[in-house]
Amino acid sequence: MWKHHTKLEKHSLPLVIAILIVVSIGGIIEIAPLFWLESTVEKVEGVRPYTPLELAGRDIYIREGCYTCHSQMVRPLRDEVERYGHYSLAAESMYDHPFQWGSKRTGPDLARVGGKYSDAWHKDHLIDPRSVVPESVMPPYAFLAEKTLDYRDIKEKIRAMTRVGVPYTQEMIDNATEDLETQADPFASPTQFQARYGAKTLKRDFDGEPEKITEMDALVAYLQMLGTLVDFSTYQAQAPENRR
Repeated sequence: MWKHHTKLEKHSLPLVIAILIVVSIGGIIEIAPLFWLESTVEKVEGVRPYTPLELAGRDIYIREGCYTCHSQMVRPLRDEVERYGHYSLAAESMYDHPFQWGSKRTGPDLARVGGKYSDAWHKDHLIDPRSVVPESVMPPYAFLAEKTLDYRDIKEKIRAMTRVGVPYTQEMIDNATEDLETQADPFASPTQFQARYGAKTLKRDFDGEPEKITEMDALVAYLQMLGTLVDFSTYQAQAPENRR
């Protein structure tokens, strides 16, 4: 029986048809069970949508091509976990559009960079990378500290995110501008802002220049929250049958 495969290999059309049949069967076996699952992403306590300032910072991160050299995915391999921390959870990227996973790295993975360095370190690193990492090949982004953040369309950005499933409330949309300004103002009252995004949400002047909100503020705010939402000291993975 197994010798008959030579007939297929000698005739391209039957071979192509046979390949399509086999791939189709394999695809159905892998994909069909997903239709009976309510969710393929485990819900994890602490994961929340980005604040308006963090979302603006993420847009800058993507605009400047940071993702081409830095992944945001710690793979479940011993050397990666020892270097970067707990392996990445799908839930940590459930509000990313597009997500920043990957394995191509010129620089280190940034999935757990939040809180690892001070705001001043990030600012110095972005202005002159080699001042803090002598072997760095990263280009400088000094202009971010001078360029005032344009957030006139932040409400529209937040509203657009709801169209792809991010659970921003109408209150979050209505207060997007105020929340962005509050997060970057160390003297503003955090009560309403943290009521919407959580008491642990960072609120301060991220670039050391409190008189204006710059693109540096937004980018540093984004970097400082990466990997900080889940408390891995208490996290326990759920069994597949409980993921509902």
